Amino acid sequence: MKLAFQPRKVLFGLLMMAVLLLALAWSRTLSAAENKAKGDGPWLTPYQQRFLQDYQSPQDLEPLAAVPCVNGFAGTYPCNNVDLLAFMPLANIGGGNGNDIWGWTDPQDGKEYALMGRTSGTAFVDISDPENPIYLGNLPTHTGSSTWRDIKVYNNYAFIVSEASGHGMQVFDLTRLRNVPNPPVTFTEDAHYGGWSNAHNLVLNEDSGYAYGVGTNTCSGGLSMVNIQNPLNPTNAGCFSSDGYTHDAQCVIYHGPDANYFGKEICFNSNEDTVTIVDVTNHLAPVQLSRTPYANSRYTHQGWLTDDHHYLLIDDELDEQSFGHNTRTRVFDVSSLTAPVLVGYHDGTTPAIDHNQYVWGSYVYQANYRSGLRILDITGVANADLSEEAFFDIYPSSDSPSFNGAWSVYPFFDSGVVIVSGIEQGLFVLGPALAPDFNLEVPENELSVCNNGSDSALVNLTPKAGYTGNVTLSAVGLPNGASASFDVNPVVVPGSSNMTVTVNGASAGEHPFTVHATDGNLMHDADANLSILSGVPGAPTIVSP
Repeated sequence: MKLAFQPRKVLFGLLMMAVLLLALAWSRTLSAAENKAKGDGPWLTPYQQRFLQDYQSPQDLEPLAAVPCVNGFAGTYPCNNVDLLAFMPLANIGGGNGNDIWGWTDPQDGKEYALMGRTSGTAFVDISDPENPIYLGNLPTHTGSSTWRDIKVYNNYAFIVSEASGHGMQVFDLTRLRNVPNPPVTFTEDAHYGGWSNAHNLVLNEDSGYAYGVGTNTCSGGLSMVNIQNPLNPTNAGCFSSDGYTHDAQCVIYHGPDANYFGKEICFNSNEDTVTIVDVTNHLAPVQLSRTPYANSRYTHQGWLTDDHHYLLIDDELDEQSFGHNTRTRVFDVSSLTAPVLVGYHDGTTPAIDHNQYVWGSYVYQANYRSGLRILDITGVANADLSEEAFFDIYPSSDSPSFNGAWSVYPFFDSGVVIVSGIEQGLFVLGPALAPDFNLEVPENELSVCNNGSDSALVNLTPKAGYTGNVTLSAVGLPNGASASFDVNPVVVPGSSNMTVTVNGASAGEHPFTVHATDGNLMHDADANLSILSGVPGAPTIVSP
């Protein structure tokens, strides 16, 4: 059959295709315009676009103060072992939606301050009387508004970045908060760094005086290094781009178990699908030490080291949505910086998405979006054995895996006050009521003795929730012919004691026993094992030649 050429139909079809393409382009322009209205341009990553799908306007809430946690609630907020000291809604601290939060303690008088990011600027709040916080004022954004703003502190200066185009890094002298007449006021920045246009996050090493912009429009989104030792004159210091985009990181002067890098400046990067560790001691020539993927990763978001730099706790921001499991915290053993090992993971009590987490002492403080603040005991971190000790849910209506509720948490105040930023809510000033306790740890718990002899192991005692006391140690379950002594007993916490097990006539074999610690009220046990070998080795036999 012969087909007739019909030019008018072809022309009509081409015209309709053009209309559809224009409509599609127009819809994309509207989407970009909506992003830009929030200060977030069309450069947003798929992850960020997914975040904005859950966008909600600020909630109309009333301020609160001194609401204790009773029978599982502080007012309307579900809680456990956390009191609500004060709540300031967004409308009372400058408006807009909330994002990141950090804190500052004035070294002159010990006053504590909350620094809370919002879409349009940064709010400064005096929380030295935590039940009567005072909103001191707002530092407006350097350019436009943005969903993303991040704040860190060094040497009494705040450093602030944003995803807003052209924002760069603002520098603000926090000592100006000491005397603010007739608050709230509108502040101005004291300095500005324009080495990048936009940044997703800011990492800061207070021990070195270096800041690291991540997710910037420079360095392929990797570590953009800045010397801030003179805070009012930040200068470009280097770039690490070998592993592409870095979403967040922690940079420290390393004092962990890997002797090869002790005392060096190391960054532990969350790079979307890997944990990437970089030696930045020479900022002009950084060295990637390792790049570690893990099963079922969806978006490696943020992590924090334990105080001894032995373990790294990581949150993946999209795995809860993707796989349907509860809030998952992964634990990496980073005792070898060139070969980190995933120890395991802990699943929380709700399906909420995890966002930011920070370790302080024996606890990790997590901001888990719709399930709010979660405080986990990390005593068993070596086995990824974490346990929830307390929580405060700032989004009572749901714990579902959506991007609403708690953005971040700051737990590092000496007073024990913890502050949380709510995206649609505002500033929460919280008082965890964690029971004082101590941790018992025997890091090298395998002891070996050949015939009659002795072996030793260190016993460590660390405080939880401000514990102070004297703890007496003993060994329980040793076989006949074996005994234990401690060079320090009792131990003043925090402290250590060297345990020596001496064998004289005990039978050969494996002998599990327990290290017992008590202060008369509290008690803890740690497992250990004694291997006793006996007999004379056989005569050597020549194998080669």
